Amino acid sequence: MKQFLCVLLLGAWSASALASPALRGDVIADLNALQAQLQEGALSNVVERATAQAERLSAGNQADRWASALYQQLAAGALARQEQPGPAADRLATARQLEGIDSAQAARWLREEASLRRAAGQRDQAIELLSEWLASHQDIDATWQLTRLLAQQERWEEAANWLDQALEQASDLNQQPDENQQALMLAVYRNAGQSDQALSYLLEGLNAESDAIQWRQAAGLAQQAGQAGVAAGLWEMAWQLGKLTQSEDRWLLIQLHLAGGTPARAAEHLEQALGEGNIVRDETNLRLLANAWRQAKDVERALNAWQALALQTQSAADWRAYGQLAYAWGKDDQAQQAFAQASALGDEEASQWLASFN
Repeated sequence: MKQFLCVLLLGAWSASALASPALRGDVIADLNALQAQLQEGALSNVVERATAQAERLSAGNQADRWASALYQQLAAGALARQEQPGPAADRLATARQLEGIDSAQAARWLREEASLRRAAGQRDQAIELLSEWLASHQDIDATWQLTRLLAQQERWEEAANWLDQALEQASDLNQQPDENQQALMLAVYRNAGQSDQALSYLLEGLNAESDAIQWRQAAGLAQQAGQAGVAAGLWEMAWQLGKLTQSEDRWLLIQLHLAGGTPARAAEHLEQALGEGNIVRDETNLRLLANAWRQAKDVERALNAWQALALQTQSAADWRAYGQLAYAWGKDDQAQQAFAQASALGDEEASQWLASFN
């Protein structure tokens, strides 16, 4: 940033002077001498001399005011090199506000001042200046900068509006946002409550070559957008492609399928993990499996899973639940056996169910 600002401020006055009021020879010589000192690093001398000259000439005629503005620019360049972007920005603000300054040059100084304000951490002022600049200029870099500044200030809706413009300009220029811009886009749309927008963008770019982070981001955005089924589908695809391989990834896949309306796939993944010994065959996991098959309405697998759970826990409540499910699905023999087990364990409600078979 420091080097960039110095490039902006070093020697720009000489090019601008060609289209501006004619300067006296002694003023041009003095400006050239100060520019040489600036390049040599005599920064304090430049600031002192340029400040004195700028103040002396500021109330003069149009040529004097133009010279005053150029002295302020040289002072700004020296201050920027001294890592004082705030005071440097103040000098450019003074320069562009002098009466009679060429509007095009004033606009360039406005843009440079915005960069200095941003470097100084003066975000609100930088936002105001960049907004003013972009009102009359199409500048994709400035649009991205403004979007980031607004995001840093948590002004999410405004950031989303400028982000739309940045993406539109990038499309017109056949540019693809880089990784930092993509991260900014996701953060802005998510916090602005526009997860659908971010998800749509991510889905366009997802393919077998996309990395795990991109798949995770897409699934996360789908969840935030209330599209649990899409989230489950994305996580499933990433799992099948080998992008997600950890045990916690499998667990989240199971949960996403349950939430997304595909409990059979959740049960299949859970059953596979149990069969491979990747998860413990305990009460919690057997109950999750039984409920998943029940939600999937797979009669045989659900009843088998509930029987396995009841055998594991030897709980009267589980035997009764197994019996009720069997009864609801017309499996009377299994229901009667389950109620008998529950009744033997002291479940009075199961005894009443059992009595209905007699």
